[in-house]
Amino acid sequence: MTVAITGGFGFLGWHTACRLRALHQEEPVRLGREDFADAGTLGAKLADVDRIIHIAGLNRAASDEAVEQGNIVPAEALATAVDALGRPVDVVFANSVQADIDNAYGRGKARAAELLGNAVRFAGGHFADLLLPNLFGEHGRPGYNSFVATFVHEVLAGRTPTVSGDRNLPLLHAQDAAAALIAALGSDVRHVVKAEEIGIGEVLALLQEFHECYSTRGEVPDLSTPMRGNLFNTYRAAAFPDMWPIVSEVHADRRGDLFETVRTHGGTSMSFISTTLPGQKRGEHYHLRKVERFFVVKGEAEIALRRLLTDEVVRFRLSGSTPGFVDMPTMWVHNITNVGESDLVTLFWSDQLLEPANPDQYPEQVELNASLG
Repeated sequence: MTVAITGGFGFLGWHTACRLRALHQEEPVRLGREDFADAGTLGAKLADVDRIIHIAGLNRAASDEAVEQGNIVPAEALATAVDALGRPVDVVFANSVQADIDNAYGRGKARAAELLGNAVRFAGGHFADLLLPNLFGEHGRPGYNSFVATFVHEVLAGRTPTVSGDRNLPLLHAQDAAAALIAALGSDVRHVVKAEEIGIGEVLALLQEFHECYSTRGEVPDLSTPMRGNLFNTYRAAAFPDMWPIVSEVHADRRGDLFETVRTHGGTSMSFISTTLPGQKRGEHYHLRKVERFFVVKGEAEIALRRLLTDEVVRFRLSGSTPGFVDMPTMWVHNITNVGESDLVTLFWSDQLLEPANPDQYPEQVELNASLG
């Protein structure tokens, strides 16, 4: 069965597509604004689709009317397309907890749910209406997707955002939202997706803690809770690739050189060392949650990374003559290649112990046109 994601190139759409690829080996049909330009285009894209996750909408705009219509119009177009298909299609709607509140965004979301639900049920399909709380995660847009993205942007710039009206609110990582949307496919439900309550000021304090710890020497902060880990990965994604690589301070004496590779503040972690022959490559995978560091101890290496579902490749050269390291952002495919003439010695560190049954490691090549083998 084929899944389509409306808003598939946006923040939550990208996270959902990443999760479908990693855990379900599914390549969804990702629909953007241009696919809603006319009924014929949308209908053609949905011709072979059996399930739809509807995320497309508008969070902010110049006027309340634009926000309200920005959520109703895509839902109307999708409802019309479902009707035109003439067969059952299952739809999951990424709604908002504000749908029960009388504001522009809430009214738009509520009307979108009504339009879509009627069309899907009339066609004989299942309709799941999931009310999502405040979302955050890797590659959110400052000033649009989340206050967390805005805070991260400001903290990285060395500024301190102002917190007005500090209060607790439910906060959900985009991967957890994506998991709920995928799990609801084929069901008839309407419910609020549960999230952890956390204070706005507490979020800012955590991001400032991470920045102080991580931005100069790459020290890994306390990641002892899922919220800390998710916020740290959000911060790391925004810091990448500008802060890399980091060159370690070398302490030399008559015995040789000593340098730190990883300094952590709490939590469970593991490290290991590999040797790689000239011309050989390691990696070619990505992670959804794991914090991972590649530290080149000896030899010459190229580290290549590509953000999942995009084409551009970021490259770093590291040398054992100037020991340094690069951290792998979540949902970035990565590898390390020995580009020298002698053995490459690399130390790898992860914040998680390896669980063979659930390794959080998904194979994919960095180079899209690379041959297998």
